[in-house]
Amino acid sequence: MSENKTELILEGLNCANCATKIEKNINEISDIDKVSLNFMSKSLKIETKNTENLDNVIRDIKKIVAKYEPDVIVREKIISSSNKKNLILMGLICTSCASKIENKINNLSDVKNAYINFTSQKLALEVYREKDLERVIKKAKEIVNEIEPDVKIIDESKNEKKIEKTDPKNKLKLIRISIGAIIFFISLLSNFSNRIELLLFLTSYILIGGDILVKSFKNILKGQVFDENFLMSIATIGAFSIGESPEGVAVMLFYQIGEFFQDLAVNRSRRSIKSLMDIRPDYANLKVNENIKKVSPEDVNINDDIVIKPGEKVPLDGTVIKGTSLVDTSALTGESVPKKLKPDEKILSGFINKDGVITVKVTKKYKESTVSKILDLVENASGRKAPTEQFITKFSRYYTPVVVVLALLITIIPSLIFGNFNTWLYRALIFLVISCPCALVVSIPLGFFGGIGAASKNGILVKGGNYLEALNNVDISVFDKTGTLTEGNFSVTEINSKISKDELLKYAALAESYSNHPIANSIVKAFNKKIDKSLIKNYKEISGHGIKADIMEKEVLIGNHKLMDEFNISYEKTEDIGTIIYVSIDKEYAGYIVISDKIKKDSYKVVYDLKNEGVRKTIMLTGDNKKVGKKVSNLLKLDKVYSELLPHEKVEKLENILKEKKPNKKLLFVGDGINDAPVLARADIGVAMGGLGSDAAIEAADVVLMTDEPSKLVTAIKIANRTKKIVLQNIFFALSIKAIVLLLGAFGQATMWAAVFADVGVALIAILNSLRVLKTKNI
Repeated sequence: MSENKTELILEGLNCANCATKIEKNINEISDIDKVSLNFMSKSLKIETKNTENLDNVIRDIKKIVAKYEPDVIVREKIISSSNKKNLILMGLICTSCASKIENKINNLSDVKNAYINFTSQKLALEVYREKDLERVIKKAKEIVNEIEPDVKIIDESKNEKKIEKTDPKNKLKLIRISIGAIIFFISLLSNFSNRIELLLFLTSYILIGGDILVKSFKNILKGQVFDENFLMSIATIGAFSIGESPEGVAVMLFYQIGEFFQDLAVNRSRRSIKSLMDIRPDYANLKVNENIKKVSPEDVNINDDIVIKPGEKVPLDGTVIKGTSLVDTSALTGESVPKKLKPDEKILSGFINKDGVITVKVTKKYKESTVSKILDLVENASGRKAPTEQFITKFSRYYTPVVVVLALLITIIPSLIFGNFNTWLYRALIFLVISCPCALVVSIPLGFFGGIGAASKNGILVKGGNYLEALNNVDISVFDKTGTLTEGNFSVTEINSKISKDELLKYAALAESYSNHPIANSIVKAFNKKIDKSLIKNYKEISGHGIKADIMEKEVLIGNHKLMDEFNISYEKTEDIGTIIYVSIDKEYAGYIVISDKIKKDSYKVVYDLKNEGVRKTIMLTGDNKKVGKKVSNLLKLDKVYSELLPHEKVEKLENILKEKKPNKKLLFVGDGINDAPVLARADIGVAMGGLGSDAAIEAADVVLMTDEPSKLVTAIKIANRTKKIVLQNIFFALSIKAIVLLLGAFGQATMWAAVFADVGVALIAILNSLRVLKTKNI
């Protein structure tokens, strides 16, 4: 980018009308030479007359943006992908530690964003300036080692082998706990003197919980008091101090056993979720002359040839140049029916080759491939936390200190009033054992990430837990017509002409030959002859109306009735059902062409199913004429249709519909993700269809349906409902059990054994319950 060119990012820009006003106002700044605002990518490109006043120009731009969109953040785009780094934190099993690591790294001055995906054990780092990255990574590693010294840090980009195997330290820990448990049960069952019995209990206690005591001591030195190690240490030492030595050892033993099974459950959950998204290719068969070389997909370049054998994953996007085969697309689309591919057809990474050997010419580097983008999107979805997750994160910060304060009050106040200090201290120790919110902190993110993984397996990409949770509250569903509810495969069904039909079709095909719109393609296809573009001059596309061009020395107008009205052409308005394309030659009406589109079979059921899922209103927006809009609406039993809308009018209409939704409910818009980008951005939830192979669709929407089936929307809502139901079950179960045991403990009706169950036992059950979201067979 030259010195007088700058690109800014307008983070949070969601209003298309505001974007137009912002661009217009910026264009009026005296030092601005050229300005371009891309609403879809939220990027603002400016060219200044000189570089001296750039700071003043950016300051003026920020004022203009603040005037129309006060919540939008203006920042300069860093033209580099080298300011990001992913680190794998192998062995990270403590959620509260993960939260502390994330918060500490985010507090570093040079860090733009850092978040930990607890499920995939990935730390995603982003800095403001590339030059600071290595220093920040070093500091981040120090923070991780300080809080979780046993975690192994792996640089994802260096392709280090991530083998999850049992750590020798864990084996030693298991042996130590087992020996401690044996000594504990011997001392319980034998009749030793008090002194020997106490010695045996102390020995077993140190063997079982020695590491917990050491960790709590180290954490106290770091100022970390309210963690589970410290609380468990205080609770069990307190039990020894009041003569309840067996209970002190038992609590530590069952806590350690519970933590062991909890770690197993978390790791099982991680493996289950990762297996849902097991589409990452391990290698590529690179063709070098006549030899085949097995290489990493990252090492393959554009225009290289790769060979894919039966049973292998397709590692990169490309075009088939030799061979035919059936490919399994289910990993990306959720569809079980194989697709046949032959030479000159596109093939996407993530497919699995079924029967034939094919040679593919690579069209995209691995980082830009379909599989890489999808994996990145799904793995980073945890960065956008659902409101329930955010609530639990805040709740956990206050829960532990509150319960500890209650424990202190239970020890002090009743002891002063009623005496019997040991009894009240014992009851307070129960509060300490139960004061860690692990069941919620671990199971809730697992539940949402599992839901995102289950959706991915069904060919639905959800960009965050916030969007997955929002799908539970859809009140109004708005659809685009063409390509969403209809197939988008237009065909010419009638030609009514004042001249010969072939001549009218020729003028129409030449006029439409520069357009990629499905309607234009259908006219060119119907003409079915070679297009001589040298016959076309002064081509101009008039948005929302049609095309004006000079063809064979004649002025041709082709478009809807609005185009005829604009140029004062006297024409015969037809009542035919379909998209009507009027043609005028040298200001004389020449006739019209009727183009029709088929409704998708899948569309007939989607409205009925959405109503069953609680969607109150279904609406269609279309640029087509009222007759076509009404016909489609009646056939699909939609609640309302708005026809003859220009692109900017769709945004305005959507803003009016937003006012109709119920409080705390959501409006969802479904479109193709390319032409509907402003509307997708304006809706509460933007859903793009046909995302397979479409970068624009994946970029524009909050939820991407990888196939062209509207019914996938219903599947997405069902997965969201199932996820929310399981998450709420975990919250209710964990809080109610803890509340019951706290209440019973306060009145002396619960033991520390019950408190251990309410802590680690409940966490284990909640984690296993979260796994149920992965079972989507009946959805």
